[in-house]
Amino acid sequence: MEQTLLAWLLPALALLAGVTIGFLVARLVPSAAPSRTQRQLDEIQERFDSYQSEVVTHFNTTASLVKKLTQSYQEVQEHLSEGANRLALDELTRQRLLAALHDEKPGTRERLTPPKDSEVPRDYAPKSADAPGMLDATFGLKKPPVSDTSPR
Repeated sequence: MEQTLLAWLLPALALLAGVTIGFLVARLVPSAAPSRTQRQLDEIQERFDSYQSEVVTHFNTTASLVKKLTQSYQEVQEHLSEGANRLALDELTRQRLLAALHDEKPGTRERLTPPKDSEVPRDYAPKSADAPGMLDATFGLKKPPVSDTSPR
């Protein structure tokens, strides 16, 4: 009986000692894994903040460049209008030049539209009403020549 008690008591005490030592080591030794994870998280957050800042800067620069482009376009339009007024030889030429300048504003071009009476493409060739279809028994056969064998 003493042998069986010893056989059960020794592993139970070893298990209890192992759990106690593991708990103490885990509590007393600072763990490296959480600080490494926190450091990685901080790095990712910093990269994300930097990316957001770059995106905002990019769109601000793009907006200012588009504004400059619009102003330049308007200045070119005004310059061409003034030149047409000043340099045109006669009134008819002046009116044609000014009309051409004012008709070519961006975004006013006519969009192409498909024809309204377009027919859906077919996957077969159309045939006339009196022609035999492909499933007809005589389709593709040549008609025998009509011979003049009638009695005279």
